[in-house]
Amino acid sequence: MVGVRRPLTQLNVASLAAHVAFELGAGVGMPLASVVGPYAAAGFWTAVTGSVLAASTRDASADRLLAAANGFGLAAVSAHLLGWPTRRTRTGLPWLEDCEGLGPELMPFYNPILYCSGVAGLLAVFRENRGARVRLSAAMLGLVPLLIAYQHWEHRRLVRLAHTRPRWWNRRLRRLAPESALR
Repeated sequence: MVGVRRPLTQLNVASLAAHVAFELGAGVGMPLASVVGPYAAAGFWTAVTGSVLAASTRDASADRLLAAANGFGLAAVSAHLLGWPTRRTRTGLPWLEDCEGLGPELMPFYNPILYCSGVAGLLAVFRENRGARVRLSAAMLGLVPLLIAYQHWEHRRLVRLAHTRPRWWNRRLRRLAPESALR
């Protein structure tokens, strides 16, 4: 069965790419930027996004990879919502107040990107990855504590880097004192 459509998986992956691009465009870097630099990190995320999008049109043999990708997306969204300051909305959902130095003024744009990815990923796990067990996606949630720790570790590195080697891609972090990244 070639050419299977998986629009929820595609939306999840596109939303995760938008999340990374939003962080870069806003001037707080992106995952891996403090380790390999912004260009290599952007190349990595572009390659991963393209690969998963390409796999999302393959037959059921891609279901395990896509289940893992959807599970990782859920873990990433969960790590953000559990690892950064939140408040509750009227409906009881957590809403980020600040995240990775973006500031409260960008949260009205950032939160919907995260929620789009999370909802799409969750629905994709149950509707589109039928050839893979749900356990594979659920196992990815075990990464949440590691992702939270990594986000905070990299945020501290990015803030220090913004002060020692300021560039366009880390400009927003220059307003933060390096010691404030220790929180």
